[in-house]
Amino acid sequence: MKKQILLITGLALAFNGNLMADAIPAPSEGEILFTQKCASCHSITRPKDMSTVVAPALMGVMHHLKISYPNKDKAVTFIKDYVINPTKEKAICMPKKIERFGLMPSQKGNVTEEELEVIANWMFDNFPPKNFRGMGQGKNFKILRVR
Repeated sequence: MKKQILLITGLALAFNGNLMADAIPAPSEGEILFTQKCASCHSITRPKDMSTVVAPALMGVMHHLKISYPNKDKAVTFIKDYVINPTKEKAICMPKKIERFGLMPSQKGNVTEEELEVIANWMFDNFPPKNFRGMGQGKNFKILRVR
């Protein structure tokens, strides 16, 4: 009888543990790659302590990116190109951001094209959330240059 109770208890705990594991989604490949390759500079949200910030937060970057590139394929293509070959002319952020942070350094050699594809798709699919309003207007706010 004790063996049956222990077996039933063990199965119940194991089954319950599986349910709990399913309740917390595993990070996607894009999220993992973003954390490994991008998050040391780009936080996901605006940090409370702005003195430590070295690059614009992902929320703002994607907010401005989707104004200029609402089409996912074009946005992903832009991200892949810009990360490897950044220029002031290509930048979609507010000019004051470049003054503050400088131009993003090329990540050539730090991230592969395949990794960029996964990261860019994850970024486009997840950011910014629908309720995000942004802090600034970006350089393309008044003149929408849909590409």
